[in-house]
Amino acid sequence: MPYRPRIPSPDRRTVLRGSLVATAALALPVTGAAAPAFARSGRPDAAWGVQVGDVTSSSALVWVRSDRPARMVVETSATESFRRARTWHGPLLGAGTDFTGTTPLYGLPPGEQVHYRVTLAAPDDPRRTGEPVYGTFRTAPARRRDGVRFLWSGDIAGQGWGINPDIGGYRVYDEMRRLDPDFFLCSGDNIYADGVIEPSVTLPDGRVWHNVTTEEKAKVAETLAEYRGNFRYNLLDDNLRRFNAQVPSVIQWDDHEVRNNWYPGQILDDARYTEKNVDVLAARSMQAFGEYFPVSTLHGPAGGDRVHRVVRHGPLLDLFVLDMRTFRNANSPGRQPDDTTGILGAEQLAWLKRELSKSRAVWKVIAADMPLGLVVADGATDFEAVAQGDPGAPLGRELQIAELLRFIKHRRITGTVWLTADVHYTSAQHYAPERAAFKDFAPFWEFVTGPLAAGQFPSNALDGTFGPDQVFVQAPDRANVSPMETPALFGEVDIDGDSGELTVRLREQGGSVLFSKVLQPGHVGQ
Repeated sequence: MPYRPRIPSPDRRTVLRGSLVATAALALPVTGAAAPAFARSGRPDAAWGVQVGDVTSSSALVWVRSDRPARMVVETSATESFRRARTWHGPLLGAGTDFTGTTPLYGLPPGEQVHYRVTLAAPDDPRRTGEPVYGTFRTAPARRRDGVRFLWSGDIAGQGWGINPDIGGYRVYDEMRRLDPDFFLCSGDNIYADGVIEPSVTLPDGRVWHNVTTEEKAKVAETLAEYRGNFRYNLLDDNLRRFNAQVPSVIQWDDHEVRNNWYPGQILDDARYTEKNVDVLAARSMQAFGEYFPVSTLHGPAGGDRVHRVVRHGPLLDLFVLDMRTFRNANSPGRQPDDTTGILGAEQLAWLKRELSKSRAVWKVIAADMPLGLVVADGATDFEAVAQGDPGAPLGRELQIAELLRFIKHRRITGTVWLTADVHYTSAQHYAPERAAFKDFAPFWEFVTGPLAAGQFPSNALDGTFGPDQVFVQAPDRANVSPMETPALFGEVDIDGDSGELTVRLREQGGSVLFSKVLQPGHVGQ
């Protein structure tokens, strides 16, 4: 058996430190302009770390990347000594998936800490293996009283602000890891495929921001190799790799995984791109996205090609992960009186209604990659999200959201809460029919946070169609404020197992809670 240092045993809520974390994410440099220099011993190397995604009470999906063709083998155990380990034989990793792969785990015990290690073996000689990489995660509880706690945010390496070794890279991931959540929801913009990372940027006060750079980040992504390089870029940060080894993820995407404000059928008028057909770019990005994240609907037993899904996390929580990008209609002024496509597409809307109706969880958290009532412009006349600035009756994409909100009210679906990122500041909106032009819905909350590692921007205007009241907002007064000037933003959701109360905390890097709201279970609206 390959050498592994002895590690003290943590309990269920202990944050892993020391050699487990160090081994779980082999050290990669945070300086220089190239990917890590892998050992050329003839043994496969997994220096990009491990990830686990879409964890339920009995299943999970483990991810790894090799430096060469290799067979993926996963072992799981209830203890980090790996006595009585269970072995899972994964796929052969090759150039067709950029040497990435996932292995599904089934039949896991609910509500337990699972330790795992991934070993890569040479395809022609299973005895020739690389050093194993280690990780851990908790399965979702089977009992309500155990409670659930998770974090969410988005927007990573945007506006030219990449991995800065002078400030320790993406340090916010270390802070989030130490909070030891059950999982992390990334609400989109995991990368900025349309954002160049320059070696240095001069700040308004004269200080210089230094970036780790790579060849793929020197231009906008167009080829499959360039999209893969964009997804690889963030894994150069050791904080993120340590985080991935301890905290499972639920990943969705938005526009910057392809390019800013894209929609299906778009033909670009942008001199930076030689490929003008966005559908071609989106297909390449989707392939790379599926290669670099453990998403169950892209890697299930029958395969798949969709991001939207339900991740069931025990009796307290069902997480409805939306895709507000792939099926939308073209960005427009949004004043059309009839719109069956909207921002979700007709089929995804029907799926969401059906899954909400079936859910028996206390809380139905709707993970949206764009906000509902914040006006997000796309140029001088068009709009990017749902709202279009007209506070009157629903028009354009608002019609589809009105249909969904009406459905939730009339079916008496309780415990819906909306979470999102996208706009690069943090806020809390309460929506109520007595303030709205459209009144056939039950009150609900929407919470916004981010970015994790991108520029921050001033707050957006509110659209009154669904009666939002902005109870809290924190945003800068100028555009593209660097991460060196203002703390990263993320949110925390804590569901108490005894009372069923759901507490949302909007947090900033450094430990401060900016805003907190407690919601009561069993309500159609709050």
